[in-house]
Amino acid sequence: MNTSPQKDEIIRKIASQCGLQVKSFSRRYGGSINGVFLLQTSAGKQILKINKSEEFPRMFEYEKQGLEALRETGTFAIPEVHGTGTLDDTSFLLMQYIQEGPKKNTFHLTFASNLADLHKNTHKEFGYSTRNYIGSLPQYNEWTAGAADFYISQRLQPQFRLASQYGFSFRELDKILKNIASEIPEEPPALIHGDLWAGNFLVSEKGMPCLIDPAVCYGPREMDLAMMKLFGGFSTEIFNFYHEQFPLAPGFEKRVPLWQLYYLLVHLNLFGSGYLGSVNRILRQYT
Repeated sequence: MNTSPQKDEIIRKIASQCGLQVKSFSRRYGGSINGVFLLQTSAGKQILKINKSEEFPRMFEYEKQGLEALRETGTFAIPEVHGTGTLDDTSFLLMQYIQEGPKKNTFHLTFASNLADLHKNTHKEFGYSTRNYIGSLPQYNEWTAGAADFYISQRLQPQFRLASQYGFSFRELDKILKNIASEIPEEPPALIHGDLWAGNFLVSEKGMPCLIDPAVCYGPREMDLAMMKLFGGFSTEIFNFYHEQFPLAPGFEKRVPLWQLYYLLVHLNLFGSGYLGSVNRILRQYT
């Protein structure tokens, strides 16, 4: 895919600012939020993500923080960040290119073990040191004492408020939120990826799982597992191995829709009424 001369220039300027000379580049993927490019540089292959700085302030700063938080756990392979900042009206994130390959036979066990080990990283409260993004939407992470309070105040209520601004309405919401809160087990906070669908992991050339595009916080660990179940792409073995490594509280399967509600509300607010039916089906379970 060809890029405009202006885009070519900004990509080369960003690389130069990071001490690299670009030999060539090509668009990899990317939708309405970010442009993503594979750069052939004087230091090898790099991935560059760019967007309009005014539209998504500090997005890549938060993404860098999330990637570094995941890297520090020593669990999954995480791409190294080589540079981030703003040039003219363009924000950028320059990071390590992960060469992809086939899964090893032990991939499912490795993924489950790494996820369990990631979730064993804890904090005295739920939340995070900064807000961040879930897709292109703000995600709030104020420190909160309990799992239920965190999930209701920092996850569901902001999305319901946004949905109301888009013209969606929900009956008996106070009652529903109270019933949801009563179902949430009080476990310690876990460092979670926060947006763990199949598009946010890669298989490295060594056959190992690598996570990208985090929306991290210290939150209820069941959120990651429920998101993994929402759109598919993860084997039953991963969930079984995870439970062996780090057993879940009784009733997890019943709670899966409770956690998926957040991600469906995000999709409702991003993509519109096609997700309204799924949201309402979950809400009816808690009226």
